[in-house]
Amino acid sequence: MAVAGGFGWAVGKKSPREQDTSSTIPLNDAVAPVHNVQRSNLQSAWVDLREVVGEENISEDEFDRKSHAGSDWSSHQLKESQIPFAVVKPASTEEVSKIMKICHERRIPVTAYSGGTSLEGHFAATRGGICVDFSRMDKILNINKEDMDCIVQPAVGWENLNEDLADIGLFFPPDPGPGAQIGGMIGTGCSGTNAYRYGTMKEWVISLTVVLADGTIIKTRQRPRKSSAGYDLTRMFIGSEGTLGLVTEATLKVTTKPANTSVAVCSFNSIREAADCVFAVVGAGVPIAAIEILDDVQMKCINEAGSTSRTWKEAPTLFFKFAGTPTGVKEQIGIVQKLAKKAGSKGFEFARSADEANELWSARKEALWSTMAKKRDDNDHVWTTDVAVPISRLPQIIEETKADIASSGLFASIVGHVGDGNFHSILLYNDNERKTAEDVVHRMVARAIEMEGTATGEHGVGLIKRDALPYETSDETVAAMRKLKKAFDPLCLLNCDKIVRVERPGPGEVVQRYDH
Repeated sequence: MAVAGGFGWAVGKKSPREQDTSSTIPLNDAVAPVHNVQRSNLQSAWVDLREVVGEENISEDEFDRKSHAGSDWSSHQLKESQIPFAVVKPASTEEVSKIMKICHERRIPVTAYSGGTSLEGHFAATRGGICVDFSRMDKILNINKEDMDCIVQPAVGWENLNEDLADIGLFFPPDPGPGAQIGGMIGTGCSGTNAYRYGTMKEWVISLTVVLADGTIIKTRQRPRKSSAGYDLTRMFIGSEGTLGLVTEATLKVTTKPANTSVAVCSFNSIREAADCVFAVVGAGVPIAAIEILDDVQMKCINEAGSTSRTWKEAPTLFFKFAGTPTGVKEQIGIVQKLAKKAGSKGFEFARSADEANELWSARKEALWSTMAKKRDDNDHVWTTDVAVPISRLPQIIEETKADIASSGLFASIVGHVGDGNFHSILLYNDNERKTAEDVVHRMVARAIEMEGTATGEHGVGLIKRDALPYETSDETVAAMRKLKKAFDPLCLLNCDKIVRVERPGPGEVVQRYDH
């Protein structure tokens, strides 16, 4: 018996794998993922995938593969090595699960795709593999009017959802760019023009059905508006950019469509005056629905594009959206008009009808497209970036960013959801100006972080902003995120390289630093 006990002790001492007791994974300790993207493995997987989704739902077309890895409005310069082998289109949660089981067994990386409107290189297939396109999963599964919630698949567009909800007097507030779909909106934790009044995406998601890296299907919680049952996995997946799991269904909160809405517009002599007005309105606690800012460059772009029905003053301009009862809206407009005049407004125009409101708000919706129309030729690119700061620092950062852009020689406009301290810059540049554009964005991000702000208010991290994350939070915080990624996706199959680096930079790779 003593010999047996000694033998057991010796076996225990020689266990093949020592337990990892660390709570984080520092970048220097990260082990590079090992994938199998050999042609023979991918072709064998194609046969397996065909049995799941059908041959007609797998595409190896070159245009399809490239368009599912990048876009003209993304700030990431796509490389040939970052294009998927094939685009696979499942029709159900079960099919997504089977796809992930195949990829997990064969160690094939996977990138998710819904609307494709992301801006920071979110869906570049950095390790090759396959792209899971959710376009066939575009159904509104249920609308519970009494509970004011709905259940949708990831390829449902927020605009389409609101068309259906409007018929029963409800609406879904998050409103990012046109074409955005629920899956991507969850992935980036988006917001939009309504965020000042209604909050961001994370406030409107109740529950998620998620397929994990090994094909396991989980549902994060039930339908009640509140629950204290365990870890909040729902919010963990919001903003995870498809790096922890693939969302296949979402239960969303909706709310009552406002009985009355209106819009007001006022221009200012300077961007500082406009930003000061925002600070005054927010400080006064006026319950408006949205506050948007467009600088003089942006207003000039809108005029020259001719995409709206009127000519605008080419000066820094604020757009206000009001919602509530007719009496409440009228009172809000009166308060804002007085505050705007005190801040130096050069005029104040408010809508007297729904048609006038749509006309006034139309300029805000044309911002990106009117700036892109200013491209000098086909060699020009667009870089749309965003940051957010505490509201008290907003006037300073906008003023400093405009001055920096002017000194760079680049053509760029500023537009933003300034009610919550979030603004965007839309830059145009050619290949020779890429470094200049990078430097402008780098300084804008560094400026925001130094003001206790964030590198991204709503666009997400993707590839472009990941090196800013350690300076916004800390190396230890990012190391904890890396540990979380490894826990849910040990083989690093899901959207590898996004949000956090999963291995040390390779030879010659430049890591952007923000600790200046």
